[in-house]
Amino acid sequence: MNRPTSRRTVLTAALAVAAGAGAAASAGSAAAAPPLAPPRAPSAAASLVDNRSWSTYTDWRSGSGAGTRPVAGRRPGLVIGTPQGRTDYTDPHTGRTAAWEYATWTSPRHCSSVPATEVIASWNADAPAGTWIQIELCGSYSDDTETPWYVMGRWAAGDGDIRRTSVDDQTDGKSSIWTDTFSVDDAASGLRLVSYRLRLTLYRTPGSRLTPTVWRLGAMASDIPDRFTVEPSTPGLARELPVPRYSQNVHVGQYPEYDNGGEAWCSPTSSQMIIEYWGRTPTTEDLAWVKPGLEDPQVCHAARFTYDYQYEGCGNWPFNAAYAATYDDMSAVVTRLSSLTDLETLIRAGIPAITSQSFLKTELTGSGYGTSGHLMTVIGFTAEGDVIANDPASPSNEAVRRIYKRHEWETIWLRTKRYNASGKVVSGTGGVCYLYFPAHPTPAQKRALAAVGVA
Repeated sequence: MNRPTSRRTVLTAALAVAAGAGAAASAGSAAAAPPLAPPRAPSAAASLVDNRSWSTYTDWRSGSGAGTRPVAGRRPGLVIGTPQGRTDYTDPHTGRTAAWEYATWTSPRHCSSVPATEVIASWNADAPAGTWIQIELCGSYSDDTETPWYVMGRWAAGDGDIRRTSVDDQTDGKSSIWTDTFSVDDAASGLRLVSYRLRLTLYRTPGSRLTPTVWRLGAMASDIPDRFTVEPSTPGLARELPVPRYSQNVHVGQYPEYDNGGEAWCSPTSSQMIIEYWGRTPTTEDLAWVKPGLEDPQVCHAARFTYDYQYEGCGNWPFNAAYAATYDDMSAVVTRLSSLTDLETLIRAGIPAITSQSFLKTELTGSGYGTSGHLMTVIGFTAEGDVIANDPASPSNEAVRRIYKRHEWETIWLRTKRYNASGKVVSGTGGVCYLYFPAHPTPAQKRALAAVGVA
């Protein structure tokens, strides 16, 4: 089989991130056993992550707006009222310069419960043709200095006006932006981000009445300690959710302009599985651009509309969440979880999750491949507590459902450091996942989300 090529490995303290990392070497190349991290209680793990979002009418009124207007209703949001001004934007990926009207909204300062080494923003919005948005972050360090305003993404639902993009080469010598992640450059120094503000800039074609609508804006701040392994959790649920099964490898060679085609589409393929689990699908009109006769054209669609033109891949975490939220009444966040117990809480409430992990072939029994970065969809647990995953790296849709050993899977997902095939210490994701759920969840779903820190 073609081994999966996925999003870049996430930067952790003092480790470089390699954009567009390929698959790791396979069997027989495992390094010496790594040292064990000290055990820690699940309650301690929960304190390593802070989620904050703005989504209510009161939230939108609490910020500082210049030209924006909060909108009440069943799903409150933020829109352009009277534009603050006009500016030119030269798209770095097309070279095209165009004028745009704009308006801004800045959140109140959020003091994180976790002095953080990393922050990842995410947003839910509608940006019809002729509009787009920019998301920025400015934070305060524990040494009483401030970051600059960092661009966390320039995003549009389509690709006809601007090309959605992350922004490279942002640093102040203390922290840097790595695609979609704010990271303190030297976590061992003790420096942390203690608070932050988020800023939205909404753009539209001059003279029009168009507007983006932002329904949710938030960020996940975290300080996950260096660890090669984790304390195993105790199985507590046997349940499987009926999530559709799609293989990325069905699409190998298709649309290579989007991250070399299907072999690298683990993230959008996983996203599409969960979007359809919630009963949402692209329309026939949405899919009209896909070549006739291709299997599962909606996966091609997901790849195109999650593609980050700077990263040159479909694995930008917030862009995947933003894509999911373009479907009717869907919400999406990027967060970190502390254990498989958290995933059991979500599965019990009917909420599957997309998780990010990297591993050698020898570290995940039954995978048949190794990877420096891969997304899977967790859909349930067996009676023994093992993980039931829809693994898009499978050779066919029928082969997508996999069962992986509980502690092997928990380790490769939650660790922040690992040994690659050459024996070099590289980074792991530390429990990153995407959660997609209805904008108006049931009471049980609300309780489950709150239990894992997502409100």
